[in-house]
Amino acid sequence: MKFQSTARGALVAAFAVSAMCAPLAQAATQNWTQAPSLDALVKANKLPPIAKRLPDSPEIIVPIERKGVYGGTLRTAMRSNADQNSITRLVGAQGLVRWSMDFNKVVPNLAESWVISPDASEYTFKLRRGTRWSDGSAFTADDVVFAMNDLVYNKQFFNVTPEQYVAKDQGAKVTKVDDYTVSFKFAGPNLSFTDQLATPLGQHPTMYQKKYCSQFHPGFNTKINDVLTRENAKDWGSLMRLKCGDIEVPSRWGNVERPTLDPWVVVEPYRGNATRVILERNPYFWQVDNAGQQLPYIDRLQLQMISEVETIVLTAINGQLDYQHRHIFGIQNRPVLSENAAKAGYKMMALSGTGANSVGMWLNHSTKNAKLRPLIRSKDFRIAISQAIDRKEINDIVYLGQGQPWQIGPLKQSKWYNERLGTQYLNQDLANANSLLDKLGLTKRDADGFRLYAEGGRVSMSTIVSVAQTQQIDALELIRKQLARVGIEMIIQGSERSLFYDRASNNDYDISVDIIPGGMDITQNPRAVLAIHPLESRMSLPWTRWFLSNGKQGEEPPASMKKRMELYEKWQTARTPAEADTLFKELLNIAADEFEVIGVIRSPSDTAIHSLKLHNVYEKMLVSWTYPNPGPALPQEWFFAAK
Repeated sequence: MKFQSTARGALVAAFAVSAMCAPLAQAATQNWTQAPSLDALVKANKLPPIAKRLPDSPEIIVPIERKGVYGGTLRTAMRSNADQNSITRLVGAQGLVRWSMDFNKVVPNLAESWVISPDASEYTFKLRRGTRWSDGSAFTADDVVFAMNDLVYNKQFFNVTPEQYVAKDQGAKVTKVDDYTVSFKFAGPNLSFTDQLATPLGQHPTMYQKKYCSQFHPGFNTKINDVLTRENAKDWGSLMRLKCGDIEVPSRWGNVERPTLDPWVVVEPYRGNATRVILERNPYFWQVDNAGQQLPYIDRLQLQMISEVETIVLTAINGQLDYQHRHIFGIQNRPVLSENAAKAGYKMMALSGTGANSVGMWLNHSTKNAKLRPLIRSKDFRIAISQAIDRKEINDIVYLGQGQPWQIGPLKQSKWYNERLGTQYLNQDLANANSLLDKLGLTKRDADGFRLYAEGGRVSMSTIVSVAQTQQIDALELIRKQLARVGIEMIIQGSERSLFYDRASNNDYDISVDIIPGGMDITQNPRAVLAIHPLESRMSLPWTRWFLSNGKQGEEPPASMKKRMELYEKWQTARTPAEADTLFKELLNIAADEFEVIGVIRSPSDTAIHSLKLHNVYEKMLVSWTYPNPGPALPQEWFFAAK
C-alpha cells in the first residue's frame, strides 16, 4: 500500500528536484479567543492564556458554513463491544498530514510543510512550532523520533513492522534535524508515504508523547520490572499499549492520563463496564478558525454505549443523537429514519462509499476443512458458487433495488477499473453452476438434496459474519437458500465483532463475509486482490503471514499469489508513475484470472443523520476506513445553533 494515484497529491511532487508542500495561509490576527468554559481556569492561573497555548502559527480552518459559537455536547452512539473505532473516527486522525475534505489530496496537519527528495526516498517534515500536547508539554521532533525508533521499529513492540513504514523490507532511518524538523530516510522510493500518513494507520508518529510514554519503556526506565509488577502486565509492550494505546485497540481510549493532540480528550474512559465515553475539549488544541477562535467549538462528545443496532436506530428517531452514521447506515433503516426526521429534528445524509462491495464472500483457501480446501482452491468451484447467486433478488429485497451487482474490482470511475474484476460471473446461471459442480465429482446427493464428497459427507461451508452487519446477514439468508438449489449447504455463524475477528484470526471459517474495499482506493486497500493484510486478507491469512514474515511463518501461497506479491514489491519501489501503473495493472489482471474472492452487491449510499441544530457539517463526506469519516470532515468545526 505504498502508492496512490496522482490525484492524491504526493506523487508528482515526489519526482521534482525538491518538492515543498506549502503551509496553509496563516491568520492575520493575533487576537485569539477561547471557549468561555476556559475563562475561569485562565483567570485562576490554572491554565495559561490562549496565546501561550497555541502554536506560533496555528492552522487556520475556514468554516464550511460560517463562524461557529462555543458550547454544547455532541451525542452519538457506539456499540459496547470492540467498537473503539467509533471514537477514532469522530475524534479524527491527528497525524503529520491529513486528507482534504474531498479526499483529493494530502494537506498539512501537525506538520505544516514537508520536502520530498528527488527519488522519493526521504521525507523531511517541518512540525508546527509551539504545538502542545493536552498536558501543556511541547510537541517536538523528539516525540516523533521516540514513537518511530523506540516503538514502531522496535521488534519487541511490533514483531512485524507496519508496512506503511517500510520500503525495500526496511524501516526508515528517522532522525531529528532540529527541535521542529524530522527526517524519514527510506532504503528506496516510497512514493505515497504521505498518503499512508493521512490514513488512520499512519498516526503512529504523533500518538506517543515521549515524556509520558517513555516511563513504560525499558530503554528509559531502569525500574520497568517494578512497573510491570505493579500493573500486572506480562511485558513492557503490553503495558505500553495499555497505557499509551495503538491505532485500533480499545486501550487507546481507556487511559485519561495519556496526553494527546486531539481536539477532545477522554475524561470518562472506554472500558469493559462503561455505559458511555465522554471526551472534553483540549484547551491546547492547535487549530483556530479564520476569526481567531480556538477550535473545537463543541465542548464535549458523549458516546453512549448501546449494544443493539435496533436500539441505536430507536434512539436516533427519538431525537437523542446529534450525529450518527456508524451502525445505522443500512438502507433498511432509511424509511423509518426518514419518517421521523422532522419530529426528531435531524437531517438525513446520503454518504457515498469508496468500497467495492458491501457483501464480500472471502472463501478461505486455507480452511481447516481438509475435504473442502481443494474445492475452494478450484476456480470452477468458485465460479459455480458465484453463478448460483441471484444478485437481483438480493438487491431487490435487501437493498430495495438501489444497490448494484458487482464483484470486487475498482469502480468504473476509478483509473484502476478492470472490467473482469468488476463484472465477471455476476449473472445467475444455475445450469452452468450445476454442470461445474458435477464435473468436480460432486454428483452424489443426500436425502435433503445436498451434494456429498466422493468419500462421503455433506459439502457444507461455515460462514462467519458480524451481527452488526444486518444487511450482510439478510443477504446471506438469501444466498444460503440460493446455494441450496445447487446442492451446497451454507451454515451462517453470526457473532459479535470481537468473536468474528477471533474466528478469522484463528482460521476458523470456510467463508468470511465482510465489506470489500478498493472501489476508489484500491492502491490503499488491495486486501481483496493481494494477501497482505494481517486481519483482512481473508482469502488466506496464512498466506498473509508468509508474506509479512518473508516466508518464515504461515503457509506458502500458490504461484499466482506469489507473483502478485512480487509485483507489489516492485510497484512499491517503482521509479516512475508509468512503471508503477503498469505493475499494478498487471497485478489486477492476475487477480481477475484467479477469481479468489466473490462479490455480491455494491451498496447504495450510506444513511447518516445530523441534528438540524448542528452546523458546518460537510454533507459530501465519503465513507471509508482510508477516509475515516467524519474525522477528515473536521468535527472540531461543528457547532450548535438554532438556525
